[in-house]
Amino acid sequence: MMAQGRFITLEGGEGTGKSTLARGLQGALNARVEIVLTREPGGAPGADAIRALLVQGDANRWSPLEEALLLAAARLNHLTQTIQPALARGAWVICDRYYDSTRAYQVAAGGLNAATLDALNEMIQAPAPDLTLVLDLDPRAGVARSRGASVGEDRFEKKGADFHARVRAEFLAIAEREPHRCVVIDAAQSAADVLADALGLLKALG
Repeated sequence: MMAQGRFITLEGGEGTGKSTLARGLQGALNARVEIVLTREPGGAPGADAIRALLVQGDANRWSPLEEALLLAAARLNHLTQTIQPALARGAWVICDRYYDSTRAYQVAAGGLNAATLDALNEMIQAPAPDLTLVLDLDPRAGVARSRGASVGEDRFEKKGADFHARVRAEFLAIAEREPHRCVVIDAAQSAADVLADALGLLKALG
């Protein structure tokens, strides 16, 4: 086991293959380092309870500010119960979504003031990831292949095409603004090619 933990986040719109990539990375890396696979919202008992409120129900169930407050509460629980303890013992944490998703969904697509998210992140002392992989795909293709409806978690998928276009644009903008931690991967490739690209990028962390 490596002495220093690493925090890796996977970002992108609906159906971009984040969960598939997370499982692939776990399988490829687990032999040499402890991998903690987690997701947001969720990843800890309290956060999982909040997840159900966010991803189920009518698309207009919550305002962007209400969503951001719920996400911040879930994120704090996730950080204290799962992420920080794992990093402290030297594990690599691979997280499906993190605060970049809040910036894309609630700020850019939902209209929340960016300063509100910044204040919430500062309040809960949310650390920046060591590496963020942004999986990029045409949102129409992503929504079509997303499986959220099959598990009753399609609240965001129900939002309109313009919403998902804004989400995609913001993820690409985040990657452009923060090239020191963000890399865009073409999610239209096969899952094997996406995994190979990601593993190549993770070598620089090791």
